[in-house]
Amino acid sequence: MTVKDFIRHNYRHFNAAVVVDASEAYLKHLASGGKMFMTLAGAMSTAELGLSLAEMIRQDKVHAICTTGANLEEDIFNLVAHNHYERVPHYRNFERRGRSGAARTRDEPRDRHVHSGRRGHAPDRAPSAEALAEADTEKQRYFPYEFMYQLIRGCYIKEFFEIDPKDSWVIAACEKNLRFLRQAGRLDAWEYFRCQRDSRRRVQFHVVKSGVEQMAALIEWYPAKFGQGLDRLLPDRGGHRGDFPIAWCR
Repeated sequence: MTVKDFIRHNYRHFNAAVVVDASEAYLKHLASGGKMFMTLAGAMSTAELGLSLAEMIRQDKVHAICTTGANLEEDIFNLVAHNHYERVPHYRNFERRGRSGAARTRDEPRDRHVHSGRRGHAPDRAPSAEALAEADTEKQRYFPYEFMYQLIRGCYIKEFFEIDPKDSWVIAACEKNLRFLRQAGRLDAWEYFRCQRDSRRRVQFHVVKSGVEQMAALIEWYPAKFGQGLDRLLPDRGGHRGDFPIAWCR
């Protein structure tokens, strides 16, 4: 029995049946030549969404993405530092430090540099500082996702891969040259300040194009790519990520 047959046979009622309805509507939409704009929020890359999303991108089931900066960065971190991640099944039992600052009573993951009980720490393994410095030297400006594409296409991080690159949705998006709408994130800021500490490669903030510029570029690009108006929006814990494409299409 295929997964599709299993779901159709067992997912018959309530929210389970809605999963079947949504999946079949998705397939029907793509079969009719429609395009899909995905919104991506929450810790989805941390949960290794690339295992499924990368293949969806390769099969032309996703055509543009509006994502949080964290999801874009976490996919890269997982790519180059997968072996540093640690699954913590009992994370619900951790004590939180109160306002009194009481000492913790057990060995918490962050004491071992495993942040949020789920993320590994990947110091200096995504050398986007070099890409920022080079852009500044050449008086060029790029969107945040374009810097990520430069890292991939320039093979700057290939030697650090710790997973099969086919499981990275950012690599799949790079190969398809997918368009992104996203905010600058932790990696952007960290690499900027790394550059500032090195007098030989200090850069200006303006090398990274702003969110307003991203929106303006998307407004011009979308009708030419998908026709007038928003075709279909696929929210994956979309939250405020999903608000952006809807807002400007209206």
